[in-house]
Amino acid sequence: MIPELRAPYNQAFSPARYQALLATVEQQLPGQLDFRLAETPIFVPAALREKLVQAGESIIDVLTAPDFKARTAQAVPPALRVPHENAHTTFLAIDYAVCRTAAGELEPQLIELQGFPSLYAFQDYLPGLYRSQFSIPDTVSHLFTVPDSASYQAFLREVIVGDEDPEQVILLELFPEKQKTRVDFELTRRNLGVAPVCLTSVRKDGRHLYYERDGRRIPIKRIYNRVIFDELARYPDLRPEFRFTDDVDVTWAGHPNWFFRISKYTLPLLHSPYIPPSYYLDQLTQYPTDLENYVLKPLYSFAGSGVKLDVTAAELDAIPDKANYLLQRKVQYEPVVQAPDGLVKCEIRMLYAWRDADPRPTLLTNLGRLSRGAMIGVDFNKNKDWVGGTVCLME
Repeated sequence: MIPELRAPYNQAFSPARYQALLATVEQQLPGQLDFRLAETPIFVPAALREKLVQAGESIIDVLTAPDFKARTAQAVPPALRVPHENAHTTFLAIDYAVCRTAAGELEPQLIELQGFPSLYAFQDYLPGLYRSQFSIPDTVSHLFTVPDSASYQAFLREVIVGDEDPEQVILLELFPEKQKTRVDFELTRRNLGVAPVCLTSVRKDGRHLYYERDGRRIPIKRIYNRVIFDELARYPDLRPEFRFTDDVDVTWAGHPNWFFRISKYTLPLLHSPYIPPSYYLDQLTQYPTDLENYVLKPLYSFAGSGVKLDVTAAELDAIPDKANYLLQRKVQYEPVVQAPDGLVKCEIRMLYAWRDADPRPTLLTNLGRLSRGAMIGVDFNKNKDWVGGTVCLME
């Protein structure tokens, strides 16, 4: 999207350089990268960067409104409500499609958002990886409010570790060694001293939690939560000692209730030129007349699971649990990233963190995804190149 950077990058690109980039990851983080890394970063011009920031601010205005908790009170399923919810989310990730206006300008259009962590550690590692293989000027950066990686890591440490001993803070996940995002877990461990611990390894003693390492019993004071509830639901026979709904003496870096409060459930509450209209399915008295321009999304799913791009009124009528779905107006992704054999679509995730005492979250970095398929997800881009996870370097 910045021709002055794209042209020399593509000229310098070769499959051998890309393989060298992947070899560097394997050397530094053996066996940890389990998703496709795109061949290129996304170069974002200043005008689009400003629109992304503006779009985020309009969303944050809603999240910080005095009535936001009341408006999302029904978002958290009663059986999954976790005690000691804090005043606001700790993490915020907002996904946008890059589109083009009728006037020809690039603009973001909201896809979804989540009050849940993303690849905060990996996204600070990735830009250096691209820069190690390609000449990229310092006029573009993956960072926003903080000036450099040292400041970025300090901010994350404050949010995730707080005042605790890092050994007594855990990155909680379900079978972390099998997760596709485990490369981020390993970098978090290296950067912050916070180790990934499986939910099944957490032990409970009254109101206290602990885990065992090297024959030692280590108290858990704070949990950096990376467990996704719909994945947990896939293991109905799992019987961990600690259940999220237990009343225990821990603090949360990412309280689980915010996974539900800030999610697809929030979309109908948002209004902006950068936000396509969304409606709770059970609250519609009639369907949009241009139903072909809408996508059906389950409220409680992750990574594109259950999304239907094309629906009919009959199919909507047949849904028994309409309260668990919404309709969102489709957006038209604009292929804007120049690959050697054509243009590729992209999605940009803006990553924020929110310190307890701050009035608003802080925009820290971003994540990019390239796609040639109908949707951004992995299943739509199998056996293709110049697709996958990346980072935006912005003017």
